[in-house]
Amino acid sequence: MSESQTHSHSHQTAAPAQEKALDLREKGGAKNGQPQLLDKRLFMQLTAFGGCHDVPALGRALAAEKLESVVYADVNDPRGAAVLAFCENPDDLFRYHGTFNNGPFSALTLKPEYSMLGRTYAIGYEPDLEDTLLKRPRRVVLDAAWRWAVWYPLRRTGAFSQLSHQEQGQILKEHGTIGRQFGDADLAKDIRLNCTGLDKNDNDFVIGLIGKDLFPLSALVQTMRPTQQTSKFIQNMGPFFVGKAVWQSPL
Repeated sequence: MSESQTHSHSHQTAAPAQEKALDLREKGGAKNGQPQLLDKRLFMQLTAFGGCHDVPALGRALAAEKLESVVYADVNDPRGAAVLAFCENPDDLFRYHGTFNNGPFSALTLKPEYSMLGRTYAIGYEPDLEDTLLKRPRRVVLDAAWRWAVWYPLRRTGAFSQLSHQEQGQILKEHGTIGRQFGDADLAKDIRLNCTGLDKNDNDFVIGLIGKDLFPLSALVQTMRPTQQTSKFIQNMGPFFVGKAVWQSPL
């Protein structure tokens, strides 16, 4: 057999390279020596309305349907309101649509510029993955003592994606430190949602800032302004929905 025939034969009989199976499960930090893996996440959607003369009535309608949610009065619109819906199965979001087309919602005007949809996600270091993805977001938005909320989407520049993981980590650490300072002071809690491929304006994230009072939420955004991420790597931010919960489903 010639050298060329030998090369051709070995090429034809070589075993194909094994492709790594795609794993879309959320991954947290090790627990009891084992990695945490969970194929669950919480989808959260904010829907805003105008022309509302009775905001609490919206809560009663959602309560009658046993839909997990929060109803906010819009501080910038005396006839404005918004509903924060959340569920593990995104199919269930259409249950809210049914309620939005009936009863006290039927006469309202949709404000699509404030529509936000995202999903909870893990970054790989969470000590309790299930709590991070499913339980903590519910606790934060349904806390009766923490009624003020600022919700907004944002998009990073492409340049951020080109940085090394180490450089990204340092930039995100700066944000994380500020967030923990406000959290440790009992002034603000945050909800971080990934909205890649879910947002009509192609944003990357939806952020919810929740607090007992409004001022610390504004101060938190202001404190973030000079950070590297905000000053150099944010392409778009907002619009901001600012509201106060007038009804929250039971935790």
